[in-house]
Amino acid sequence: MDASSHKVLVITTGGTLDKIYFDARSTYEVGTSIVDRLLAQANVRVSCEIVELMRKDSLDLDDGDRQRIHDVVSAADTSHIIVTHGTDTMTETAAHLADITGKTVVLTGALAPARFADSDAMFNLGMAFAAVQVAPPGIYIAMNGRVFDAAHVHKDRALNAFVDD
Repeated sequence: MDASSHKVLVITTGGTLDKIYFDARSTYEVGTSIVDRLLAQANVRVSCEIVELMRKDSLDLDDGDRQRIHDVVSAADTSHIIVTHGTDTMTETAAHLADITGKTVVLTGALAPARFADSDAMFNLGMAFAAVQVAPPGIYIAMNGRVFDAAHVHKDRALNAFVDD
């Protein structure tokens, strides 16, 4: 069976990708996931299931939340999993998933909300879909046009980008 025929599980956790801003002072909330609309807009034809696990800014995630993500990834009946996640603590969650073997897990997010015209959300989600289908089992982060080994990457806040360690 070729990689493109595998079902992809998309677990949404919130983060900037799903943020809704209400005013110029940047008051926001994490809204209902927009991932299904992004996939429809991109005409994605890969078999996938979307599970909205939580709606949190990644700075509000705690170890209990990371364990929930770990449990869902571990129990998944597919070995191809994408986790949408806020960028501020994405690497922490990736580290929490490091002991999972036999699955290709790609975390992705956005530096600007998907609801913004100039968002990187669609591109990053597309990168994650490509990576999850072709990368060997492991934990990865797809951001800024690159697919990183999650154990060797960090977010450089000054650059507002993910870079190799």
